[in-house]
Amino acid sequence: MAKYDYDLFVIGAGSGGVRAARIAAGHGAKVGIAEEYRVGGTCVIRGCVPKKLLVYASRFHDEFEDAAGFGWTVGATTFDWAKLIANKDKEIARLEGLYRANLERAGVDIHATRAVLEGPNSVRLASADRVVTADKILFATGGWPSMGDDAGQGIAGIEHAITSNEAFHLKEQPKRVVIYGGGYIAVEFAGIFAGLGSEVSIVYRGERFLRGFDEDLRTSLAEEYARRGIRIVTGTTIRRIEKNSGGLSVALSNGTVLEADAAMFATGRVPNVKGLGLEKAGVALAKNGGIGVDAASRTNVANVYAVGDVTNRVQLTPVAIREGHAFADSVFGKQSWSTSYDMIPTGVFSTPEIGTVGLTEAEARDPQLIRARYPSLAGLGGEIDLYKAQFRPMKGTLSGRAERMLMKLVVDQLSGRVLGCHVLGPDAAEMVQLAAIAMRMGATKADFDATMALHPSAAEELVTMRTKWTPPAK
Repeated sequence: MAKYDYDLFVIGAGSGGVRAARIAAGHGAKVGIAEEYRVGGTCVIRGCVPKKLLVYASRFHDEFEDAAGFGWTVGATTFDWAKLIANKDKEIARLEGLYRANLERAGVDIHATRAVLEGPNSVRLASADRVVTADKILFATGGWPSMGDDAGQGIAGIEHAITSNEAFHLKEQPKRVVIYGGGYIAVEFAGIFAGLGSEVSIVYRGERFLRGFDEDLRTSLAEEYARRGIRIVTGTTIRRIEKNSGGLSVALSNGTVLEADAAMFATGRVPNVKGLGLEKAGVALAKNGGIGVDAASRTNVANVYAVGDVTNRVQLTPVAIREGHAFADSVFGKQSWSTSYDMIPTGVFSTPEIGTVGLTEAEARDPQLIRARYPSLAGLGGEIDLYKAQFRPMKGTLSGRAERMLMKLVVDQLSGRVLGCHVLGPDAAEMVQLAAIAMRMGATKADFDATMALHPSAAEELVTMRTKWTPPAK
């Protein structure tokens, strides 16, 4: 008789949890997984995927305008929010079905319920009020929108605000939107709503949104957003939200009052650890509030593991998937390996969009920071060369659109290694995904220079920039 009901029990059926469950089952483990909402997790159900679909919808406005320069006559256009959301929901349901089918084909038992830790080897399934046991337990419960701490505490009327979770299910398109925050989600939804015709204001307590990104990207995107009519209010916070007959009045700390139909908080996501019973087994949390893990995704409790956004590591879907795969191979497949966090590319699906990988200019100038944050790059940086190109994309020459593209390479002066690649413009994320391969292999500026350009393309600028760029004196 088996000592446990399962070899592995996974709590959370998002990207990381599903990957871990499938791979472990493929190695012969008996696997169970519990999900209280929908299989697929944040990215598939209410994150990256539906967001990208909305981004596509928002960009048709530009396409209709640009068509005239290419000889097309486009008649009157209308937009149907309800139809977009319904079609989005249909696609998400299809994807959820695929995720569920893949788990079932792998032989994974799916429990549609909330699950909490009862002890080091036991999990309580809430809906059935029964306990199952497992040799190994994996937490993959992801993150949750934050509205607390400095973002939400003390804000009167906070109950009238929404997060990205609710934004995907609004019955009507808000014509006036105030978005509080300055990260990925805030910037992306600002572009979505503006592209669909809403009046958009971004409120951010810092000096410039997208903290942590290269300064040239931050500045250039802010300029493009202003050109698109998006109001950017920095250095201030929301103090009060009042509901009235016309919608909402959003009072800011600088004395300004913004009238809106929706106030959206996009002030970051926190690890989803509440009510999981972690304390019962003595699972320790890290400084960021997430589950503390080592390179092998182990917690301080021998048989309890965690991957993805619920941990103290990088909060990106592909990272969670890689961590889940590494965990399953290492623990059940006798193929020990761990996730590498070197040169992780990322995209911001604003309009224009951002693709970036590697070090920012500021990071590359600081060898001490590199040693502490990027050990694999220790010994590089400090003295750097910069290459930058700003130009109007070819499509804009006939459409008349004033939007400009930005490409920037940060290069270690001594070795010539490309430390950072930053792109703002159409298809930026697609370009940077491929640049990341070369950069992870240690490509130098000479390697970029020796690569034949693909003409005519915007991406060819990455291999044709020859003149070093010197920042203007401050």
